[in-house]
Amino acid sequence: MSRKTGIVKDRRYLQHSAGFAHPESPERLAAIYEMLENPLMSWKFTPIEVREATHQEIETIHAPSYIEYVASTAGKRSVYLDPDTSTSPESYETAKLAVGGVCNAIDSVMEGKVDNAFAFVRPPGHHAERDTAAGFCIFNNIAIGAMHAIEKYKLRRVLVVDWDLHHGNGTQHSFYGDQRVLYFSTHQYPYYPGTGSLQETGRGHGEYYTINVPLSTGAGDASFVKIFRQILQPAALEFKPELILLSAGFDTYYQDPLGGMQVTPEGFAAMTRVLLNIADTCCQGHFVAVLEGGYHIVGLTRSVKAVLEEMLNETHFSEERLSLLEKEADEGTNQIINKVISRISPYWKVF
Repeated sequence: MSRKTGIVKDRRYLQHSAGFAHPESPERLAAIYEMLENPLMSWKFTPIEVREATHQEIETIHAPSYIEYVASTAGKRSVYLDPDTSTSPESYETAKLAVGGVCNAIDSVMEGKVDNAFAFVRPPGHHAERDTAAGFCIFNNIAIGAMHAIEKYKLRRVLVVDWDLHHGNGTQHSFYGDQRVLYFSTHQYPYYPGTGSLQETGRGHGEYYTINVPLSTGAGDASFVKIFRQILQPAALEFKPELILLSAGFDTYYQDPLGGMQVTPEGFAAMTRVLLNIADTCCQGHFVAVLEGGYHIVGLTRSVKAVLEEMLNETHFSEERLSLLEKEADEGTNQIINKVISRISPYWKVF
């Protein structure tokens, strides 16, 4: 059964420049777009329109004073928002289009126009905090998207999964006290931005609604699949999300210049299948991926293609293949899985 997969892509996303030789370059999206526009691929997807997000939408996550500050950079040659994150004249408009593209992708899925969707937007978002830019990110696209879904569709449970190499500090902090959002992150640790330890599990009403799986360098396909199946899947099935959002960073790719992980395109497809299975069980397949990092351009493009083929159901990572892959995980993976489970098991009955 093939699936209808929506795509957010717009040439205006190439206009934001973070500066000469910056790893978060327009070339990243240009390469993905070229792959999507190939005649063998282009007919498979449903295009999703792009729009600028409103200030009101962005304010669900960011401070009005911060939004005004970013707005003040419009038309200026270059403004450093933080040591890693600078703007170009079009960055403010592009950042609003990134948020709007993600919100439109969520609308298309929630309204049944497509089965699932992937928003190929930039600048990325998951490091952006309430009142600061960070780590190449200006507005937190996925966090604002989650709030958009909660407010517009009265959702009570949204699962946000973040497989980027770097911990999504901004997303975690946005929902740290909020049990409407279960935030699950695998990431290289200790590493930028320094957050995402095992001990960080939320506070107040949101206690245990943040699950961090900090990993040493070298984790590959088997480790990630086992973590997704042993920790994420049981917790998610108990949580019963009404929508699954993915911060899809591809910097865990085995040749990424910024990372130390060993994930292949096949590994990304396998993780995607675990998420699609959860979505099928809990929320009619409602799944939206949002591009975050990934700086090896060929690897990024190949990995994105593998994820999209899984979303379309062109490839289908079988239960059997997933369990075989999981069996290859090393002892270090088993240790971190046990540590995470013992940290969260007081709350999640499934463990």
